[in-house]
Amino acid sequence: MEERVQEYIEGAIRWAVERLGSTEYAFKCYGFLEDAYEFGNDIVLDGQGCTAKEAADAYGAQRDPEVPPRGAYVFYDCWGVIDGDSRNWGHIGLSLGDGRVIHAWDKVRVEGYLDIEALEAAPGWTKPSYIGWAPAEQILRGMTVSTNLTENGGK
Repeated sequence: MEERVQEYIEGAIRWAVERLGSTEYAFKCYGFLEDAYEFGNDIVLDGQGCTAKEAADAYGAQRDPEVPPRGAYVFYDCWGVIDGDSRNWGHIGLSLGDGRVIHAWDKVRVEGYLDIEALEAAPGWTKPSYIGWAPAEQILRGMTVSTNLTENGGK
């Protein structure tokens, strides 16, 4: 199974890197990461929560002194207003395993996982605050293989 997990990680990262600079996922960081794993690998995740913060809670994101491993979801608290709803929506990035994450902010970009805390917040939003990470093995738990994803929307 470990070999398969590594293939899924590399597929997700490859898909995400191909979108560097894209503004398509602004304010959709969690959707960006789910799409990276799903469209990058023709799988369907058994996603947890509807927001990055809900996913952090559901996956039990842990702060760890180690650099998040390649393929991990890296979570942040981030408060703001969307459609009149003010709450901690969170923020999320995909670890590249070298201290950097690829994530969707104003555009898809790469930053140091702790440097994200210094990003300029959009009006009405707080800066992200690092929570911790969840490993790829946990993200992939419950996933199913699909042959329809890339045919029907693999962007």
